Amino acid sequence: MKILLVLAGLGQIGLALGSLALPRILGWREETARLKPLTRQVFWIYAGYIWSTNIAFGLVSSLAPGWLLDRTPLARAVAGFIAAYWGARLVLQLLVIDRKSAPAGAFFRAADATLTAGFVGWTLVYGAVALG
Repeated sequence: MKILLVLAGLGQIGLALGSLALPRILGWREETARLKPLTRQVFWIYAGYIWSTNIAFGLVSSLAPGWLLDRTPLARAVAGFIAAYWGARLVLQLLVIDRKSAPAGAFFRAADATLTAGFVGWTLVYGAVALG
């Protein structure tokens, strides 16, 4: 399980680093320019919070997996929260994301499949840790 947590952590860090290209790829500056300033600012703040959360989960998992595996109530609660976080993201990926306006091509399809696989894997790994 320790190896799975390290891999999950590295995957989350990779996701966070890769997501730094999203504003350019999806034209966020142009898209959010049409919003009211407060709404635009809240959007960017939420994006920053999500990015920071993904980095934090990745760092804890890859650098200190033992903290999540020590079977304390706190370790299980944190692992359960991370499982719920990625489980919710998986549901949104499958049921909410409208791919009609997504960039066309094999790169997007591969990225979409990779993301979905990551969300499934992270939900399962952290769920297993939480249930101990």
